[in-house]
Amino acid sequence: MTKIVKYSLLAIEKGINIQKGQKLLIRSSVDNANFVRTLSELAWKKGAKDVIIQWFDEQINRQRYLYGEIDIFGVKNKWFVEYINKIVEEDYQVLTIYSGNPEILKDIDPDKTTKEFSVLSKIAKPFSEKIMNNKIQWCVLCVPSPEWAIKVFPNAENSEKAIELMWDAIFKINLIDDNDPFENLSSQTKKIQDYNFKSLTFKNSLGTNLEIGLPKGHTWVSCCETAKTGNTFIANIPSYEVFTAPHRNEVNGIVYSTKPLIYMGNIIDKFWIKFEKGQAIEYKAEVGNEFLEKMITLHPNANFLGEVALVPHSSPISKLGLLWYNTIYDENASCHIALGNGYSSTLPLVENLSEEEKMEQGLNQSISHNDFMIGSECMNIVGKTEDGREIQVFKNGEWAI
Repeated sequence: MTKIVKYSLLAIEKGINIQKGQKLLIRSSVDNANFVRTLSELAWKKGAKDVIIQWFDEQINRQRYLYGEIDIFGVKNKWFVEYINKIVEEDYQVLTIYSGNPEILKDIDPDKTTKEFSVLSKIAKPFSEKIMNNKIQWCVLCVPSPEWAIKVFPNAENSEKAIELMWDAIFKINLIDDNDPFENLSSQTKKIQDYNFKSLTFKNSLGTNLEIGLPKGHTWVSCCETAKTGNTFIANIPSYEVFTAPHRNEVNGIVYSTKPLIYMGNIIDKFWIKFEKGQAIEYKAEVGNEFLEKMITLHPNANFLGEVALVPHSSPISKLGLLWYNTIYDENASCHIALGNGYSSTLPLVENLSEEEKMEQGLNQSISHNDFMIGSECMNIVGKTEDGREIQVFKNGEWAI
């Protein structure tokens, strides 16, 4: 069995974990046709009732942004997003394959991308709610593309060599020869859950000094989650994070990014954000400051946190020492936080409440969710318990509990 077939099996059997009688939507670039055909066949053989594919092409999308007049953005594709909403209404599980160029929209008029992202995010709310609330099984994984591979391996002699190097790295970080990758997180998740921390304080030598309050009843979650279907799934492949929801109104201090962030097809790098009573009140990026501002201000409540995630500096991804320019990978090499929507799975008590009631309980609600990396080998985290004890959670980038 080749490693690519093993990777495909990981996606179908453990990632999306498709069951007999379930329907599956696979979303992918046309460049990954052969890989998608393998996934589709495996799903059919597992007993899927239906498998449909949503194809897209980044280069054609770039042409639209480059040559299209601004009045078409956020309008022309409305029917297509509604079509995707209809698919998830009919209980299709969703498997997304990412292989994009990190800078595909570089030098594109930001007014066009802003309008498109803003309108389509609102239209796609039923789809995103299904995902964020684990009402369906969902999974995101990556395969190499020439543009992305060259970005990660700039010294490769050509794109073919870069793709070969990237596949090798993907197999390593996904522990493709391991019978049960990502299984070791469950014990660490239980340890931090048992402390029932009231808050976490993040500090490092880069200037980060951030206190994050945690809502009552919060739950720490790791890679293997359970959907409302009753089936387990792995949302991100790979996954080395243990995460929960911050209290949206109890975040104070300043935090510095430690890796670049890709937003609207553009890079945001070397930035800091200052929070007061949960709200991002000041921020600055050396690279992509305009897009940092859009990320924080474009949507209501996008300036509050919805996730805090702990990842040791010694994670398999971090050990490779690569900068992936892709949040799925970079966030699993580093502690990270996310601006925007919080996952209801991390605060079970609010599951059946309205959006307003969820926010009253501390779970942020927004149509956006943007992770950014804050961890490093010098990150120290101290948790405060309900009875006032202070516990070292991370020391020099590693678990201390």
